[in-house]
This record gives sequence, structure tokens and C-alpha cells, in this order.
Amino acid sequence: MNESNIDWILAIACFLAGIGIGALGYHLLNANVARNQKVRQRLAEAELELSQVKDALNDHFAKATDLVNNIQRQSHELEQQLSQGADRLVDDLQLKRRLHPRQEGETPEEEEDATPPQMPRDYAEGTKGTLSEDYGLEPRRQRATEEETPPPRY
Repeated sequence: MNESNIDWILAIACFLAGIGIGALGYHLLNANVARNQKVRQRLAEAELELSQVKDALNDHFAKATDLVNNIQRQSHELEQQLSQGADRLVDDLQLKRRLHPRQEGETPEEEEDATPPQMPRDYAEGTKGTLSEDYGLEPRRQRATEEETPPPRY
């Protein structure tokens, strides 16, 4: 064999080896690109699904709000109808007061003489204590004088 033939064979072998290495590199790099393409596609599908879920959730809450508003409106209408029926049919004044709760700004027709409850105390008044037989049973005139005295300490 000639030296020139060996140079040509060596050149062809290097060329084929370069083609092989290039094909292998392209295959490895292209595999990452294909994988990235699949990940991008899955991401786009997930974003689409998320937007559809958000739209469905917004529609759901809008519908629920409308239904609640309808229920409140119907409840108010029912309350008005019951109060109008009670005005026409009920003669008991206390029952009418319970059916017509006082609105803000309105003055009641008759004031009740109920006193507001006092806060509970952890001590007894005076020296008798809570175990005495007459604790809490005071004559009315003593109660009237106590109302004029300053309130007990808490």
C-alpha cells in the first residue's frame, strides 16, 4: 500500500468518526429539546386547566351569591307578610311587640320598666354573707334607698 492510500483511508475514517460523533451529539441535544417541548406542553395544559377551574369557581361563587340574595329577599318578604298578618289578626300587645322588632331610630310606643341585669359579684354585701337565710330578701323601702347610693365596686 501506498502512503497516499493510507492518508485517504485515514481521512475517510476520521470523516466517518466525525459524522458518528456529530450524530450522537445531535441525538443527545435533541433529546433534551424534545423533553423540554413535552414539559412546555404539559405546563400549557396545566395552565389551561387552572384557568378553567378559576372560571368555574368564579361562576359558582357568583351563582351562590345570587341564590343567597334571593333567599334574603324572600325571607324579608316573608317577614313582612307575617308582620302584616299579625297586625290584622293578633290582639295581644306583647305578641305584636315580639313580632315587630324595634328598628333603629324608632321610638317604642310603651317603655318597659325592666332594669338591666347587674354584673355578678364575687363578694356579698354587708356582713351577713351569702349563706344567711335572709340574703337577697330586702324590704322595698331599703331597695329604694340603695338606688340613691353609689353602685357597689366591681
